[in-house]
Amino acid sequence: MSTPDDSNEQSTTPSLSENLAIAARRSGLGRVAPGEAPSSQALLAAMGGVRGIVESVLPGVGFVVIYAITGLVLPSVLIPLALAVVFIIARVIARQPWTSSVAGVLLLGVSAGLALITGRAEDNFLIGFFINGIFLIALVISIVVRWPLIGIVAALITGEGTQWRVDRAKFRVALIATILWCGLFATRLIVELPLYFAGNAGALATAKLILGVPFYAAMLWVTWLLVRTAWSRPSEDEDVAESETS
Repeated sequence: MSTPDDSNEQSTTPSLSENLAIAARRSGLGRVAPGEAPSSQALLAAMGGVRGIVESVLPGVGFVVIYAITGLVLPSVLIPLALAVVFIIARVIARQPWTSSVAGVLLLGVSAGLALITGRAEDNFLIGFFINGIFLIALVISIVVRWPLIGIVAALITGEGTQWRVDRAKFRVALIATILWCGLFATRLIVELPLYFAGNAGALATAKLILGVPFYAAMLWVTWLLVRTAWSRPSEDEDVAESETS
């Protein structure tokens, strides 16, 4: 038998759709609501600010520099990992949000572990291939089933529901944006996998840096602009209603 406290707790527990909406609003696209004009400040905030960019880029730069100097796997993977841990400790001491950085450190730890076990520096990037592949497959599937993932994210942010799928302009924009994101993840794999199989860890690390934050920022900006063109205009239903009343 449920008590009043139980019912209150159930009513305050977010549903799956609410949790998905919260996650969408915390994403890069969610930092600028569809319909608003993206700014350089908003783009910087979507990427975690200057500090967030430094924390995401510096471990990769550290690997490139250390491996180029020493040619050794151990310091090349452990020093960047230690640096990422220091970043989290600094956030904890400064009482700044840090939980989202833990996943990145765990991935770095697993990647470093693989490289140390195999003795191959290029295996430090193996996890990244799987992540890019998973994102690419998810995006392609969303296109095939006619639910472009970017449209789903935009709808979750705006609370629109599924109406965007019957609006031709919104659906077309969501489809184009999703295809562009497919291109990003596919490009990473096409460029980086041959370097991995060639055992060129230095070039692989450099390519990962170039195709990382800069390409992500550019794609995020283009997505904002595309989504804004459709989500800032009246829907087709509103157009019909306006024409009937005029």
